[in-house]
Amino acid sequence: MTTPIPPAPAATAPVRKRAGLHRAWLVAAVTLLALVATAAFRSTTGALFAPIEGEFGWTRTQLSGAVTANLIVYGLVAPFAAVLMERFSMRGVAAAALGLVAAGSGLTLAMTEIWQLWVLWGGFVGVGTGAMALVFGAVVANRWFVKHRGLVMGMFSAANACGQLVFLPTIVHLSSNHGWRVASLIVAVFALAIIPLLFWPFADTPAKAGTTPYGAESGTTTPASASPAARRRGAAAETLHVLGQAARFRAFWILVFTFWVCGWSTNGLIQTHFIPAAHDHGMPATTASGLLALIGVFDVIGTIASGWLTDRIRPWILLVIYYGLRGFSLLTVHALLGPSVDAVLWIFIVFYGLDWVATVPPTVALCREHFGIERSSVVFGWVFASHMVGAGIGALTAGIGRDIAGSYLPAWITAAALCFLAAASLFLLPRKTATTREKQHSTS
Repeated sequence: MTTPIPPAPAATAPVRKRAGLHRAWLVAAVTLLALVATAAFRSTTGALFAPIEGEFGWTRTQLSGAVTANLIVYGLVAPFAAVLMERFSMRGVAAAALGLVAAGSGLTLAMTEIWQLWVLWGGFVGVGTGAMALVFGAVVANRWFVKHRGLVMGMFSAANACGQLVFLPTIVHLSSNHGWRVASLIVAVFALAIIPLLFWPFADTPAKAGTTPYGAESGTTTPASASPAARRRGAAAETLHVLGQAARFRAFWILVFTFWVCGWSTNGLIQTHFIPAAHDHGMPATTASGLLALIGVFDVIGTIASGWLTDRIRPWILLVIYYGLRGFSLLTVHALLGPSVDAVLWIFIVFYGLDWVATVPPTVALCREHFGIERSSVVFGWVFASHMVGAGIGALTAGIGRDIAGSYLPAWITAAALCFLAAASLFLLPRKTATTREKQHSTS
């Protein structure tokens, strides 16, 4: 029988209620901006493929490999960053992460060899974005919100789309008219500009800001971030300990698999290869980037709506719908792409945008439901790691397939089949939650 992690003790810092806008919403706004900054570079790598390939002569497989390194490092850093945020300071971790993103993006201006691209995209930017991944949003949502937690997580999930929406057309325009180095510099400057906001109005916990979580009853305090036993283990050991506990349950592996497929079919395939794939069909890069930005527009709408639905509908049902419909849409991409934008392609853009990361709020909710709020952020960190490993494998597989077959058709079909498998696997998700297991343990 698995022994659950003991509940964390309550903090004793005094809290006070204030009239007007709750501090939690200011914290959420800064969190959203920070997530947009870290998403900006990752969402524009596909747009930089052509100019970098043209200048250095590197192959699509080599560039895809650099993106794969970025995505995998990004994902594997996330669970360790979650423990650091829970144990120490979200503010410190976030500031260091944004600094790494700025350094990795800015230093590409001086690169001359492919290994340098791997170090900068895979190392600097991978670690920086991983530490500021959606795990950061999950920690903020869990600490600062009781009411509307699903909606807020939907807003954080939409940050990736916001980065895509705000930066992608600008990046393509700048790289086309002024060179890709100017585009990379813009990302670095924006990341640095967010850091001062982490000192105000951002705060690590409601208690430190002298308030309570939004929607909490008067007098409620924020729970401490880790139990004494967890603190004795050390950050890395605690991260692996939570993994070992979660890995004993079928629910964890189903969430890992489904989010692995999610990463493969979004960040790995569409975000990385949509512009090159459209270019293969004769579509100008500026037009393709505009379409990808529109996916971002509808992603904002779809993800926030998914957060709202997660507060009202059983999360696993939402995921079955999302993955199933995504699979059907991917089967149509190859036939829809061409030199111009036909009306039916608009349908795909709207639909895929609504479905892009709508999976995140219900996945976060299922982590909380099955593993408890105290360790759900770290569990989601590991689930999110699988998302980015899937994205990395998907990006590399699509790049290799295109070089071999001269077409992205095998990539579309493979991703669609994986989405159907993900939808089917959710019917095997146990209905036993963390709360139920703890009750059984206490009575045994």
